[in-house]
Amino acid sequence: MPINAALTERSNGCCELCSSTNELSIFEVPPVKEPNSDKSVLVCSTCFPQIEKTVEMDNNHWRCLNDSMWSQVPAVQVTAFRLLTRLSKAGEVWAQDLLDMMYMEDEQKAWAEYGVAADEIEAVAPTRDSNGVVLLAGDNVTLIKDLEVKGGNFTAKRGTPVRNISLTDNPEHIEGRVNGVRIVLLTTYLKKMPLFEDK
Repeated sequence: MPINAALTERSNGCCELCSSTNELSIFEVPPVKEPNSDKSVLVCSTCFPQIEKTVEMDNNHWRCLNDSMWSQVPAVQVTAFRLLTRLSKAGEVWAQDLLDMMYMEDEQKAWAEYGVAADEIEAVAPTRDSNGVVLLAGDNVTLIKDLEVKGGNFTAKRGTPVRNISLTDNPEHIEGRVNGVRIVLLTTYLKKMPLFEDK
C-alpha cells in the first residue's frame, strides 16, 4: 500500500499529533533509510513547520501531545517524545511532567533519543542545505547541480538523491553514497528532499 494511503488509513485522515484535518502531509521521522509508513507520521500544516523548525514553536499548541504521546504507533510516540523534550528544554514544566509519564520499549527509546542528540548537535553547529533548511543525520537530499566526483570517475547528476546522509565535523559538508560510492558533499549543492509523496 502506498505510504500516503497507509498513513491516511491509520490516522483516519487526521494529524497524528493534534487531530487536525488541515493540509495533511507526510513527515519522515529520522533516521530513515527507506521511506515507509512505519517510519512516518501524518501531520497537519500547523505541526509540520514547527517540527521542521522553520517557524517558532507555539508551545500551547503542543499540549495536544498529552493525548498523542499514548499512541500505539512507534513513529508517533518517538515524535511526541522529541517534541516534549524540546518543550521541556524551553522551560515548559508540563512537558517534563508528560515525559516523566511516558513509557517506550528500548528500541523506540533509542530511536527517540537519536533525535534529541541530533537536536543538541544542531544547536552547536547546524548543517544547512542550499535553502538554509537544517539537515540532520539520516535525512535525504538531492543534488542541485552536476558534480564531478574526483577519484570516482563519474559525474553525479543534478537531481540525484542521496539517502540517509551522515553529518561531519564541518557544518558545510555531509557524507553520503552516490552510485555506490561514499563521498563528501558540500551542503551548498544540496537540497533537502521534499516529503515523499505518493503518485
